[in-house]
Amino acid sequence: MAVSSDILRTWRHPRRVVADLLDQGRREDRAIAFLMAGCGLIFVAQWPRLARVAHETGDELSKLVAYELVAWIFFWPLVFYAVAGLSWLALRLAKRRIPAFSARLALFWAFLAATPAGLLYGLQTGLNGQGPAAHVVGAIWIAAFFWFWAQGLRAAVAHRG
Repeated sequence: MAVSSDILRTWRHPRRVVADLLDQGRREDRAIAFLMAGCGLIFVAQWPRLARVAHETGDELSKLVAYELVAWIFFWPLVFYAVAGLSWLALRLAKRRIPAFSARLALFWAFLAATPAGLLYGLQTGLNGQGPAAHVVGAIWIAAFFWFWAQGLRAAVAHRG
């Protein structure tokens, strides 16, 4: 199934989608592609906010975009790998034996699946700045991410592949 269709399905049935992804076998290239696609989309989501900041502060937009590029394409993927490793370790300490790949896939997929809310958040902060509407959209984005991640980990624990 297409990634965009799986993202839509995740908003309704996150555990089922992660189980389907795990049934496709261990594919590190696919997992890192999910992570990099999510980071790339969130990088793009920052552009409206950066344009607003550049307009309000007089900073160069190209400089702000370059900083965001370095952050989202080089720094955040490393953070996500570290978080995936820590979550795998925490699950092992809790006597939940899952492969490290399953922990990574659950996290990376949750991040990618939550990016539509991240894109909306970027648009909201770019057009209206930080306000109540941006906080609501940001809360939805964060809640969706953690919900998808938790459900993905539950699917990984239950998976027998």
